[in-house]
Amino acid sequence: MNWYLDVLKNYAGFSGRARRKEYWMFVLFNFIIAVVLSALGAAISTQIPYYLYLAATIVPSLAVMVRRLHDTGRSGWWFFISFVPLVGFIILIVFLASEGKPEANQHGANPKLAPQGI
Repeated sequence: MNWYLDVLKNYAGFSGRARRKEYWMFVLFNFIIAVVLSALGAAISTQIPYYLYLAATIVPSLAVMVRRLHDTGRSGWWFFISFVPLVGFIILIVFLASEGKPEANQHGANPKLAPQGI
């Protein structure tokens, strides 16, 4: 849960690098919360809580994705490859799932070497 909260605390931080664990734990908790809110919305016949949550987390989701791309040595602009039909989203997933560069790059030092919350 700390990984999720750390991403929210760095709400609009597009600079720096994000580890795979930070990104995928955020995606996991984001997915679980969205499913729960969607089910709650179905139970009360309105999806307003779900849509409010999506609106509130769009910027941190994009920010952590850009930081994850930075960790792999790519620019955040690679996000737009997801709009290429058929293969773009698959390529982006491969980029997000690949190992980060072990050395420092133009986006900062290796985040694995920095102390992290557990």
